[in-house]
Amino acid sequence: MSLILSIETSTNVCSVALTKDGSTLATQKLYLEKSHSTLLTVVIQSLLDHTEVHKEDLSAIAVSKGPGSYTGLRIGVSTAKGLCYALDKPLVAVNTLKAMAQELSQYNSKGMLLCPMLDARRMEVYTALFDADLNEIEPTKALILDESSFLETLAENNVLFFGNGSDKLKSLVGENANAHFVENITPSASAVGVLAARALGEGRAVDVAYFEPFYLKDFRATKPKKLL
Repeated sequence: MSLILSIETSTNVCSVALTKDGSTLATQKLYLEKSHSTLLTVVIQSLLDHTEVHKEDLSAIAVSKGPGSYTGLRIGVSTAKGLCYALDKPLVAVNTLKAMAQELSQYNSKGMLLCPMLDARRMEVYTALFDADLNEIEPTKALILDESSFLETLAENNVLFFGNGSDKLKSLVGENANAHFVENITPSASAVGVLAARALGEGRAVDVAYFEPFYLKDFRATKPKKLL
């Protein structure tokens, strides 16, 4: 039996979940700005209390590894690592975009390609492309969108676009009959847990000491504007 606590903090949505043998037992999601640093551990404890699960009974800790918010990923991974060290449990890291595709795949009855998108500011997104079975067609990348984006793919395939970056593409290719857009899909710890259960069963844990989030791009601090 596998019992996995999953953590997702790659965007401004903070969520945790418990997964037993690949099925979600319970999950909590907070749609609050900057809630990760102050509420993540509180939500974890609340979830464990309500399910009457002791930390020591967990098989592993799973975390959404990115891409996504630099600060959010850092907080999620740091929390996951801390739990792994304290409980002597393995750490499983799951690609954020693949977890988003996993969440939507249950509704993909027509077998369309799945293209999650996370906002990376201006016209840039973090994205990847998966088939209906979650096989990777195009790897995770940072992409600046324009009128030619995905036109070759859309010429021969129906594609589901989703995530908080997909509105940018909708304004460019929304009239294409093969482009379909799904709203209100956010990264979810329950989807992370489902993929983590498979990874754990295949022995694909990561090294707790050396694992780092998949930031995709280097963090760049900006100076505040001078007051006039």
